[in-house]
Amino acid sequence: MKWDDIGQQPCSIARTLSVVGDRWTMLIIRNAFMGLRRFDDFQENLGVTRHVLSERLKRLVENEILQKVQYPDRADRFEYRLTEKGLQLYPILLSMTNWADQWMDQGLGAPVQYQHKACGKIFQPLLTCSECGETIQARQVNAIFTDAYYQTVQKQA
Repeated sequence: MKWDDIGQQPCSIARTLSVVGDRWTMLIIRNAFMGLRRFDDFQENLGVTRHVLSERLKRLVENEILQKVQYPDRADRFEYRLTEKGLQLYPILLSMTNWADQWMDQGLGAPVQYQHKACGKIFQPLLTCSECGETIQARQVNAIFTDAYYQTVQKQA
């Protein structure tokens, strides 16, 4: 299977990766969550080539993760702002951060901490069950294939 076709698989992870599955894209999204909006700011912060940045921003706009908004002071320039769809990626970034802080911190601790604005406390992201509120652990979850999976598989056959 070609990488360009990965989004056609009956797999939610593959579909997500078809949009955000490379390092530059995830770092652009991270920077958008940290308040960067302008092309030059993304480019300076990431050190990515202008061509690669332009390509990734275009794909994020096409997939409605970011939206282009005209600069208030320059009609020929645009900012990139997270959409509601883009904001829904935040738990993924927090989970990746939590994993890296646990397994890849080189003994230095977390480079960034996250504070919950409502209570003012520094927190660790947790995945919890929407039904009972318990913390989710990998060994406590079963994957159950749905009719949507089987319908997609049949269409591809």
